[in-house]
Amino acid sequence: MPDGTRLARPVTSALVTVPNIITFGRLCAVPLAVWLVLQHQMAEAFFLFVAAGVSDAVDGWLARRGAGSALGAILDPVADKALLVTMYVTLAAVGALPDWLAILVVFRDVVIVGGVLVLAVLALPVSIKPLYVSKFNTALQIVLVAVTLLLAGFEFSLPLIQKILEWAVAATTFGSGAAYVWKAARTR
Repeated sequence: MPDGTRLARPVTSALVTVPNIITFGRLCAVPLAVWLVLQHQMAEAFFLFVAAGVSDAVDGWLARRGAGSALGAILDPVADKALLVTMYVTLAAVGALPDWLAILVVFRDVVIVGGVLVLAVLALPVSIKPLYVSKFNTALQIVLVAVTLLLAGFEFSLPLIQKILEWAVAATTFGSGAAYVWKAARTR
């Protein structure tokens, strides 16, 4: 367009699209990732986690280039959360991450999802828009999982880096959860 504006692409109701197939594949990779970590095959889990990240970027790019689907808009964040939360729980179960951090990550997500469900049941408007602190938190959570798998999988030891990332994830997880609660309470 001459003035630089872009037309919004329509969201389709199609179930079978290339981005949805990629996203569904990522969702199906979650049990394999859990199994690999439980079997202490951290290098393989690292490569699977990286592949999942690449697939997320690819399906997002494809969805933005073509018509996104309503299913994809729901399935993509579900697949992302399923992988991230299960990795935190599983890595804590094998002692690669602290238990308290996995509990904090899961609790934050439970509070957010629970809050959305309560607001929906009360027929109050729900605005689901990621906050910048939440995006930063998600990025740090991904980096910590990747670094943890990389270090464990290739038998590197960088305890200071690991601890800094763990505390950064803890701080942003707490901050993100608090920001969502504050935003929900303030707008009511």
